[in-house]
Amino acid sequence: MVDFRGGVGLITKPLGGGGRVPVSNLVEILAAVSDSVFVITANESVNLNPRGDAKVILDSFRYDYGKNAFEKIVRNILLQSQIAFSIFKRRKSISTWIFFLDSHVFIFPVIVAKILGSKVVFPLAASIKGSSKAQNNWLNYLLLVFESITFDFADCIILYSDNLISDWDLNRYSSKILIAGEHFLDFTTFTVTTPYHDRPNLIGYIGRLSGEKGVQHFAQALPAILSNHQDLRVLIGGDGQLKDIVEASLQDTRIADRVDLPGWISHDELPKYLNQLRLLVLPSYTEGLPNIMLEALACGTPVLATDVGAIPDVIRDGETGFIMEDNSPECIAENVIRALNSPVLEQIAENGRLFVEENFTFEKVVENWKGVLQDI
Repeated sequence: MVDFRGGVGLITKPLGGGGRVPVSNLVEILAAVSDSVFVITANESVNLNPRGDAKVILDSFRYDYGKNAFEKIVRNILLQSQIAFSIFKRRKSISTWIFFLDSHVFIFPVIVAKILGSKVVFPLAASIKGSSKAQNNWLNYLLLVFESITFDFADCIILYSDNLISDWDLNRYSSKILIAGEHFLDFTTFTVTTPYHDRPNLIGYIGRLSGEKGVQHFAQALPAILSNHQDLRVLIGGDGQLKDIVEASLQDTRIADRVDLPGWISHDELPKYLNQLRLLVLPSYTEGLPNIMLEALACGTPVLATDVGAIPDVIRDGETGFIMEDNSPECIAENVIRALNSPVLEQIAENGRLFVEENFTFEKVVENWKGVLQDI
């Protein structure tokens, strides 16, 4: 059983816009089961203090990724050294370190934590192997080598779903795996403000514009979708390395005037955008349990997604949402049209909303984590 009498340590990779919500959620969960939470991260200065009287201490380093491979490697080694030293300074007060958001590949801090006799826990939010296949970046393959080493040091690996054991090729670590998630929603924020039947004819994608998300295939599917629905418009919200490619695809197929590109959408603005959509499309190659899917369902917006990660635990095709077989442009177009033509689409949206309201409350998630931590 994890000993939280001196508090718990949480380590994350450098945070961007998409990382703040899952980290804040996990801090709140850990604060509910511990006297204090010590967070080590980079590029973060926001208030992570959760509800209640729990104490949260933030140790944040300034981090620049670098412009080329050499700079990336050198700066990453420096960051790992800083994190490892911070772990060493806290060796007498913290006996459990939780490595979150891909920080489990920080091999120096993991080894230092183990040498100091601490428990090492990896809640996995995504698959590095899946991202590597989608992005074909040699640096990601180097991370896979580090991951194979650090997994051997882990006392526990926490996944969102049993489905991810085989999906992420983790069968050899099955004896270390427990199931829990940090996902919970504020249902006063993520709620239905625009009834489904009053929404404009608008579908969309919201998330990172990166290869593993399959957004490029969504853009390629749009000509077929828009030709089938002449009054339909599209929203592609987000930013990332594929932004120029997506924009070029829309220009080449002459549909740019029917697609809105607002850029990165802040978390505060998400409910407003989600309440305008008739369908959210998530054509990912790999996922854990995407927050945007749960937030959309809470807003009464049906979701069409690929059958990856923990998505099938939430989306049951034709009941709480829609599943597509793959993320090819042809498959995306066929399934978007199928979803929009469903005679029970509004009921499916309601079923999805009820499902997340029942299963993703703060209280339910905390109870789940308490049970998991007692088994470590």
